[in-house]
Amino acid sequence: MEQQTISMNKRNYKITPKEMSFGTTFKVEVWNRYGMKREVYERNIMDASKVIYDYWENEDKEYDKMKVQQKCINKLVKKENK
Repeated sequence: MEQQTISMNKRNYKITPKEMSFGTTFKVEVWNRYGMKREVYERNIMDASKVIYDYWENEDKEYDKMKVQQKCINKLVKKENK
């Protein structure tokens, strides 16, 4: 099997088949338009494709969550430095 890669704006993904003792698994690396990355392993190509679709479908929600988390961390760091 060969590796598949596609690029749209900043979105990108890579699906790499890996041979394991229990059979072939697929390493999925996917980036959203904010540059955030997720890496998972799936047992078949359809599940690998679903990971990509779902990650891109929820990219705004994930980005908003990340911004809130970062604000909280920044506030904690400021309190620590006082």
